[in-house]
Amino acid sequence: MKKKALQTVAASMVIASLALTACGSNGNGGDSNQASNGNGTSQQKEASVKELRIMAGVVGGKTPEETDLFEQEIERLTGIKADITKPASDYNTKLTTAISSGEKYDLLQISKETMNTFIDQGILTPITDFVEGSDVLSDSSVIPSGEWAQVKTEDGQIYGVFSKFQGGTMPIVRQDWLDKLGLDTPETLDEFYQVLKAFKEQDPDGNGKEDTYGLSTAGLYEIQGFMSAAGVKQRYVMEDGKRVIPYATEAAIPVYEWFAKLYKEGIMDPNFATNDTGKMRNLFLTDRVGMVTYWDAWVGLFNNARLQEDPDTAFQAKGIPGPAGPGGEIMLRRGDPDVWVIPVNAEHPETAMEFIEWWHTEPGIILGSLGIEGEDYVKKDGQYELTELGKEHGMDHGVPFWYNDNVKPPFGKLPGVEEAQQIVMEHASLELTLPNWTDAEKIINNYAIRAMTGEMPAAEAVAKMQDELKRADLID
Repeated sequence: MKKKALQTVAASMVIASLALTACGSNGNGGDSNQASNGNGTSQQKEASVKELRIMAGVVGGKTPEETDLFEQEIERLTGIKADITKPASDYNTKLTTAISSGEKYDLLQISKETMNTFIDQGILTPITDFVEGSDVLSDSSVIPSGEWAQVKTEDGQIYGVFSKFQGGTMPIVRQDWLDKLGLDTPETLDEFYQVLKAFKEQDPDGNGKEDTYGLSTAGLYEIQGFMSAAGVKQRYVMEDGKRVIPYATEAAIPVYEWFAKLYKEGIMDPNFATNDTGKMRNLFLTDRVGMVTYWDAWVGLFNNARLQEDPDTAFQAKGIPGPAGPGGEIMLRRGDPDVWVIPVNAEHPETAMEFIEWWHTEPGIILGSLGIEGEDYVKKDGQYELTELGKEHGMDHGVPFWYNDNVKPPFGKLPGVEEAQQIVMEHASLELTLPNWTDAEKIINNYAIRAMTGEMPAAEAVAKMQDELKRADLID
């Protein structure tokens, strides 16, 4: 769901390459549809021919062969002849290599974090006027007006348009266990403790064994919902022009101590520090743990997985807000949005803009979600029906969720997803990721885990975090 940051590398080489290649594109910024004839003059290509070169991380087919079909479907639906480069792995590395060598793409699908890096390097074309003048993109029913704040620069410019709706993270609870034990949804850190303790001690799975845990995580992954209780936000914040990492401040100490209490009493999964997300998810799906911290989309995926296994299952996952902080605010984490951007050396920027608009209409959304007609789905009497291959592909060809309220999911949303997304929209926000966050994160993880397992007093762990972060010039 969340991509690692693309590091800023070879900036001078990138800018120099783009400056040279940009000189070869037509000066008015329009599509370059002219071909030179033998006498050095030029002749216009047929007006009906539109070309688009795209590099994408998740948009396209599930295999190279299906990506070829995806390109054909774009051409069938739009008349645009698309050429999609979709690396099977190491997307950020291959993207950097391609851009650094001056390769020309009309559209890139990248994270907001990468977009910020590319803006700083002068790689991207500002498209503010295009967005504001677009009947599609300026329609608040297509993209809510408040969402644009996520991608605007400090001076109000827009360089990227959302490629999909990006959700957020939260505590996800076994609602059927709450109901079975007669417990209400917890709202304070102490209430969360009481619920998790009950999940540990009161045999919520009914097998007569003490083999359940209250909470599991994948290390520090998505504990923001609990840090909310202290009014502490993940990653960086700027205070009076200074870089601060709230997880490394005294305010976070009570939450680390709360985790240490869970761990000491056996309420916390003892392997949480070394879990990957797959192990955490498996514990939740196999009735071993009553709460995890994960993405809103997985509320539906959890429910659907158990329903597919047993249509009569009592299993019910539910996304819930974390505890409110001292000021009454609930602070959840929003995932960095993926965006479409247009490089300054794009040869067909106008076609790129046309495609971006189309991507947010029903045909574009259906392609990005269900996939290719005849391959992933068929349409009979106006109704969609997934093929066996389409079921395997999970209705996700780059757009599992979208903004456009006018386009309803053909099969509805998976159970619990809509409610979880509403929680995200109400309480979640983006965190600030500054350069060298990856280095800072290693320090935070090291001492936070030691505090959460009781290996080190939380106050000492935070003091050591601060010391190392300052010595490494990662905070001010």
